[in-house]
Amino acid sequence: MEIEDLRTFVEVANAGGVNAAARRLGLAKSIVSRRLLRLEERLGVQLLARTTRGAALTEAGTLFRTHAATVCAVMDGALEELSPDGKLHGLLRIAAPASFAAQLAPALAELARSHPALQVHTRFNDRYVDLVTEGFDCGVRVGYLPDSSLVGRKVGEVPVALYASPGYLALHGEPEGPWDIAKHAAITPGTDTWNFQRDGTTFAVHPLGRFKADSAFALAEAAVAGVGITALGTIVAGPYVANGALQPIMTSYTLPPVGIFVVRPPSQHLARKVRVFIDLMAEWFDR
Repeated sequence: MEIEDLRTFVEVANAGGVNAAARRLGLAKSIVSRRLLRLEERLGVQLLARTTRGAALTEAGTLFRTHAATVCAVMDGALEELSPDGKLHGLLRIAAPASFAAQLAPALAELARSHPALQVHTRFNDRYVDLVTEGFDCGVRVGYLPDSSLVGRKVGEVPVALYASPGYLALHGEPEGPWDIAKHAAITPGTDTWNFQRDGTTFAVHPLGRFKADSAFALAEAAVAGVGITALGTIVAGPYVANGALQPIMTSYTLPPVGIFVVRPPSQHLARKVRVFIDLMAEWFDR
């Protein structure tokens, strides 16, 4: 049984079809199809049900996918350990939020410079990315990491503060404290709770989210336009504060920082390329 046939099957299963898998692998569709057929013939079962809209895993395919992914991960680990030059090889696929691109890009560039035999492919998108389904080795998440099936390591954090535009404050005034938040229009990424702290006491506030968006830059632009007040990480708000478009408010109260996490699908083997990336991120954001 060829290891490349297993890799191809896992990619097709993750991508949801032959065409998408071929694009990810950089192979002709005919090669991908041939590998799948060879694997099915070797196993004596049908792994994929082909349709005009793509391919769906059969019951046998669903069962075999986990085993195939495990074999591929173990093999990759063995090849990395046996690499005579000790260099990182292969492809590292990373998903990261678009609103964090400016801060992450230098670290990614350093990773590529330090490991010239490693291909680094990053997709920046502020929507939630399913790492397993979409075929990523790991992802960067910025925020308060919810419980999930992913394995995560915190590599840094970003201070958070409350902001508003000078125009908004001229019209509506600045909230004096947490009790005043309900009088103001809020700009939030979703259903939010702002946990203000002062002198060891926490004040939980549920802002009235008039404007919601899944992009930190969209939240910042709405605040600049005078739509309301918003909580932002300093890495996003910094340039707006520097040019006078936003200003921090309620500065006698603090908000908890958001974490920077590298998350990955759970597996018994942690690929060395992922481990190196995680260590680089931890070092980078500790500077």
